[in-house]
Amino acid sequence: MKSLLYKKHPLSFRFKTITSGIIISLTVFSLQAQDRKRTKVHIGLVYPVSSNGSKAGLDTNNLSLNLIAGLSAAEEGLAVAGLSNIVRDHSKGILVAGFSNHVRNRAEGTTVSGFLNAYGSGKGVAVAGFANISGDMRGAQIAGFANLSKNMEGFQLAGFMNEAGNTSTQISGFMNIAKKVKGAQISAFMNVADSSDYPIGFLNLIKNGEKSISTSIDDNQTLMLSFRSGGKFLYGILGVGYNVKNDKEVYAFEAGLGAHLLHYNTFRLNLELASTGLTRFKSEGTFKSSIRVLPAWRVSSCIELFGGPSLNLINTGSEEGRDMVHSYLRRWDSSNNSRFTGLYLGYIAGVQVLF
Repeated sequence: MKSLLYKKHPLSFRFKTITSGIIISLTVFSLQAQDRKRTKVHIGLVYPVSSNGSKAGLDTNNLSLNLIAGLSAAEEGLAVAGLSNIVRDHSKGILVAGFSNHVRNRAEGTTVSGFLNAYGSGKGVAVAGFANISGDMRGAQIAGFANLSKNMEGFQLAGFMNEAGNTSTQISGFMNIAKKVKGAQISAFMNVADSSDYPIGFLNLIKNGEKSISTSIDDNQTLMLSFRSGGKFLYGILGVGYNVKNDKEVYAFEAGLGAHLLHYNTFRLNLELASTGLTRFKSEGTFKSSIRVLPAWRVSSCIELFGGPSLNLINTGSEEGRDMVHSYLRRWDSSNNSRFTGLYLGYIAGVQVLF
């Protein structure tokens, strides 16, 4: 019976066969296309428990909300995760995570995490509680501990250290490291660079900069051995010494910042801000803050003589500290006479060896 029916209607059989093939092909194509789909909203707990399921790593989202962690191919809007956002390709917009954000390629926009941001390259602002780690970056990196970038066009701000190749501006609580710096390096202690004209720190190890060791004496008869280091315009000062006038407060130390205001062949004019302390390690001691105007003359290729006036503010709690200066422009005593503050004019002179 079936044989007779097929022989009687051959065109009908062929049409059904072709139609079935088209439907099967379209179904297969649709399933393949789902692997490359663009999803608008992604909501989940942690991969793969989410609205995108096991395909989440292939999807591009405009909004992602994940209670623990989210996985996607790209984020082009807002992505928020309680723990981590993991993006296999790129992000554009805002990423916010309680612990970390990881973007394999480029992150553009704002990236915020409680601990770590790690991305291939970036443009915008990255804020992390502990560290930002990236390739080339354009914009700003702000971290509680460290920023590490291959090259940085913008500025880095960190609680402890910044490191970059070529960079614009670095600000840290302890140390900055770079190759070529276009702007300023500002740290509470040390800057390291191949080229940096405006380092602001007590110790500046600049490859093409200037370093010197000096011996000096001031109006209080404090002999000081100091190390000056910096770039073309700014430098830092660190020193230790001994006071030959006092009997008790004899051990000296100093730290400060300086600037080359003028430079003509063998003559320079420098301005320094320095803080000097005298102590015997048993009491608070005597502290002096100074503004120094120091003309300097180069007498050879590596030897320079310097000296000039200083405006000083001295603060002390000892009789020995009070007696170091006999004439003050102005003086103040505390209510119980335990501390004394005085403003006076002084001087400093010395010689330094440049290298």
